[in-house]
Amino acid sequence: MSAGTENASSPSGTWEPAPAARWEDAFLSGNGRHGTLVFGDPNDDRVIVTHHTLVRPNGGEHARPPELAAELPALQDRLLAGDLTAAEEFTDGRPLQWVQPFHPAFQVRLRRPSDGERDYRRTVDFTTGVAEAHCAGWRSRVFVSRADDVIVQYVTSPGPALDITLDHRLPGAPDGLGVSDGAVLTPEGAVLTLSARYPGSDRAYTGVTLAVVTGGRTTLTAPGLRVADAESVLLLTRVERHGGELDTVARAQALRALLPDSGDPYRGDPYGGLLERHLRLHRTAFARVSLTLEADDTERALPGSELIERPGGPALLERLFAAGRYHLLSASGMLPPRLTGLWTGDWDTAWSGAFTTDANLNLQTASAVAGALPEVVDAHAALVHGQLPHWRENARAVFGARGVVAPPHTDGESGHTYHFSREYPLHLWTAGADWLLKPLVDHDETRGERDPRLAVALAEVALFYEDFLTRTDEHGHGHLVVVPSYSPENRPANADASWGAVNAAMDLSAARHALLTAAAYQPGPDADRWRALAERLPPHRVNDAGALAEWAWPGLDDTYDHRHLSHLYGVWPLDEINPYDTPALAAAAHRALELRGAENDSAHGHLHHALVAARLRDAERVAHALGQVLAGDFFHASLMSAHYPHRDVYNADAAHTLPALVIETLIQSTPDRLVLLPALPALPAAFPAGALRGVRTRFGAEVDLDWSPREVRAVLRPTRTHRIDLRTPSGARQLDLRAGEDRVLTLGPRRTYSAADPHIPPPMEGTPWQHAHGT
Repeated sequence: MSAGTENASSPSGTWEPAPAARWEDAFLSGNGRHGTLVFGDPNDDRVIVTHHTLVRPNGGEHARPPELAAELPALQDRLLAGDLTAAEEFTDGRPLQWVQPFHPAFQVRLRRPSDGERDYRRTVDFTTGVAEAHCAGWRSRVFVSRADDVIVQYVTSPGPALDITLDHRLPGAPDGLGVSDGAVLTPEGAVLTLSARYPGSDRAYTGVTLAVVTGGRTTLTAPGLRVADAESVLLLTRVERHGGELDTVARAQALRALLPDSGDPYRGDPYGGLLERHLRLHRTAFARVSLTLEADDTERALPGSELIERPGGPALLERLFAAGRYHLLSASGMLPPRLTGLWTGDWDTAWSGAFTTDANLNLQTASAVAGALPEVVDAHAALVHGQLPHWRENARAVFGARGVVAPPHTDGESGHTYHFSREYPLHLWTAGADWLLKPLVDHDETRGERDPRLAVALAEVALFYEDFLTRTDEHGHGHLVVVPSYSPENRPANADASWGAVNAAMDLSAARHALLTAAAYQPGPDADRWRALAERLPPHRVNDAGALAEWAWPGLDDTYDHRHLSHLYGVWPLDEINPYDTPALAAAAHRALELRGAENDSAHGHLHHALVAARLRDAERVAHALGQVLAGDFFHASLMSAHYPHRDVYNADAAHTLPALVIETLIQSTPDRLVLLPALPALPAAFPAGALRGVRTRFGAEVDLDWSPREVRAVLRPTRTHRIDLRTPSGARQLDLRAGEDRVLTLGPRRTYSAADPHIPPPMEGTPWQHAHGT
């Protein structure tokens, strides 16, 4: 155990000494379907309700991909002939169409007379998902049940009068929203309903809240109810998006069925019964992986809003790691996290609150496999497999091909590609399916099983490339050419070049990886054909600056100051380019990373940069990028993040991606390799000593890691018998693992990898790795 971590525990939550004044600072809870933003005001408490399905019709629900396949050969001819602006005319003339924007449903509002509240505190417990606020004589607890798919709010000592309403009035709500509400008394207390029909649409959403009142009196006070002198109030809420009319009586009855019956041990404590069922799922998932650093207990005790003012200390990183895992799990269920996770308090959500698949979604879910959150992987798989019919339509309409092409943006309903413009020709992007399927492949490797649904999807990606990759290089090499090609969301630096180009590095890596992965899943003649096609793809190009070029095509110059790092897709998340097997390409990729600017300081750009740097063992670059995020005022008091510095634009990229960066800094794996401490040594302030527990590897082992300046200790718990390549700062060796047999590895004082030298340093004298069997 590392010094200073023996008696420390991983952070389990955060707190604030005052209610949230802004919805961005409200504490969050969610089960991957329903979400809540909890303000915690004892006199005017608000709980904003969200749901993954709540997207406002805007025309995107009817949009389809452009029918451009007949024009594709002419576009290819022009691009190959050197017409660098040809792709700007590859359109059906439609204006830019955003996907249906994500929005909140309403707020459950509880108002009571002020009683001079004292000793106020609000907290969110990451291990339970409960957001709580309390002061003298009043307590409110809110969680979203992962077991029962219901929002649970429990108020004790509500005071002499408590007014409860469902209030749709939230920022940006459209004027034409058709709202109706109702309230009816019941034996338990009351049922509240709120229905809202979108302007100009037959779609609507309806919320139903069952109020269970203990003691006191309940009366109707339009548009809600008043509870007087009660001991407690339990509110159970669900929201549903629908067409036509919803049977609210049946929905209320379903909520009533969640209450314990006469034989239930929780008969007198329905809140406790609901919480217990939820904890079996939520607590188990959250606790699988933990990070403990050598942090000062005084800093650990600070509220989140004060802790984020101390970006240099390990206590902040500890808490953000835990918060990131909590928010990622809470946002993932029926779907993975959106740009805003599962939460928003405003109908005007930036970038439609969409799933953006050319970087953001992929970054947010990057810790799901190694971080032991199969719930997130399952949510991601639900999005992918649910949209495959639309992906097929994209391939047919735009490229005249079989197989599938993924959209760059989706609202969760439609997987059609229709969001594109001259400056963002996203309909030309063909690498999306490979990136979206990559975490599902990683998950299969980790668990040692292959999902037959994934095999089918991979085969469809390969079929697309069979039909699409028909052009060859006329420069005498005979290689296939990816044309048109798009590197999100960048363009060549040539004055006459446009965004649609030829042989983007990302497209080359994605095509090669997709074909080889499909072949691995589908042995036989198809596999032979796909491998042969992959071998005909061109290699990456190294430009005159010694950097891996963003376009492997003569005459296309790099634009370096850009937030996306699409051209380094082969480094991360793929394993195509790495310091061990392809050192020369890794050095070129590292040079490309050195030259890359941060453009607009977006959080996802900094963390993407850091993830690539971690794969290339550049600890100083990891530290700098992480420092930009920690010190850039990216985090709200809720510990949800923003897209830009100074908490500008609510966005989950930083919050959800940060755990992945911590893991990649300490532990990396492939199906045949384990890399320990690839980028740790340049982070002494944040990582002087610590423990990372429960990380899953792609060769089927769980790893616990403890480190300090004096010693590093790793425990491997393999589930499969396998020989792996072990890489550490002290050297390289082969390691034989046997299923069910723990392996303990110890190392003396740490040594730094050299980012400038692509080769592993030689073993240190006197500090060999030692191996012991057993527990």
